[in-house]
Amino acid sequence: MNPTENTPMRWLIVRHSLLAAAVLPMTLLAGCKKEAAPQTQVTVQAQHMEKDSISEHIFADAILAPVAQAAIEPKISAPVRRFYVQRGARVHAGQLLAVLENSDLAAARLDNKGAYMAAQAAYTTATKAQVPEDVQKAELDLAQAKANLALNQSIVKSRRQLFAQGAIPGRDLDTAEAALVAAQAAFDTAAKHLSSVRSYSRKAALEAAQGNLTSAEGKLKGAEALVNYSEIRSPIDGYVTDRPLYAGETANPGAPLITVMETNTLLAKAHIAQSLAQQMKLGDRAAVTVPGIDKPVLATVSMISPALDTGSTTVEIWLKIDNKSGALKVGTPVKVSITGRTVPQASILPVAALLTAQDGSKFVMVVGSDGAAHRKPVTVGIVDDGDAQILSGLSPSDLVITGGAYALDEGTPVKVGPAAGDDAGGKD
Repeated sequence: MNPTENTPMRWLIVRHSLLAAAVLPMTLLAGCKKEAAPQTQVTVQAQHMEKDSISEHIFADAILAPVAQAAIEPKISAPVRRFYVQRGARVHAGQLLAVLENSDLAAARLDNKGAYMAAQAAYTTATKAQVPEDVQKAELDLAQAKANLALNQSIVKSRRQLFAQGAIPGRDLDTAEAALVAAQAAFDTAAKHLSSVRSYSRKAALEAAQGNLTSAEGKLKGAEALVNYSEIRSPIDGYVTDRPLYAGETANPGAPLITVMETNTLLAKAHIAQSLAQQMKLGDRAAVTVPGIDKPVLATVSMISPALDTGSTTVEIWLKIDNKSGALKVGTPVKVSITGRTVPQASILPVAALLTAQDGSKFVMVVGSDGAAHRKPVTVGIVDDGDAQILSGLSPSDLVITGGAYALDEGTPVKVGPAAGDDAGGKD
């Protein structure tokens, strides 16, 4: 090969080699400068833990219900003769609210009253007149039988003497002795009858008279009860909330004729989880948020069910609410907030400072003495209204990052400053 012909090619190879040798140091220098560049500081917001009281709040949905309610159903079927109250009327226990037609029931009561009076008279006669007369008659019969027995005994005695003397035939003595046996039998019967009258007959007569009187009294009370059933009275104090019928319409058993509710005090009935119910006690304070009312209404826990609801496995609780103003209505759905246990002088941080690890544990980022962010696991207690109680993991001197800590790596340089968008110059 001619060396002259290869000169351009050799020149190109040498040129590329020189360029590569010049570029390589520059690349290595640029890489060294990138690794040595300092990390950029991240602006965060931070604060120390504060000491303050914190309360646990339990939130739930509830329905307002009356503290007492009576859906009054008639026990008989009859037309309504007259109503004495309108819907919304205030009534008291025992007050007459309505009367059903009861003319036939009143007549039956009058008939049974007469039968009862007759039974009373018969009982009086049996106890004061009839029984003593029976005893007296039995005593008289016994006296007559005794006298007859004595007479026959005397006759038999005298005839035996005459028969012994041969003055009378034997048949006369036999006749007298037969009469004596009959007199003795009559005497024994009279004596037993008197004893029976004095014991069993008197008792039976009194029981019969008493039984008739009791039966008559029961029938009278039954008739009076039916008349009373026609008078509809309120069993409780409250307000008439429902009256579906008008006078003249027929009231039937099983259908409420008048509904009365005591609404001066209402109950907010809610269902909460068993774990939350175990943290509550009777008398705990609560706030009830009612639609249409600006301020929450105060309430207190009045009942915590001792058993779980079988359908939802929750615990029913009742909150007692004063409603003398009548502003709250039965059946309204409301929100309740129940104040549970309170911890005074607790170590508190904003909830925004808490971060969650992949295993579910909680941790915070703190500003270390080296100006970098460091991770610290913490144990959290009560969480309420944007604040969290810190049980362990931090000391009062720790400066905890409360804003900007999300996605910070361990050891990231940080500086404490206002959040982005805050007015640092203090201008209006």
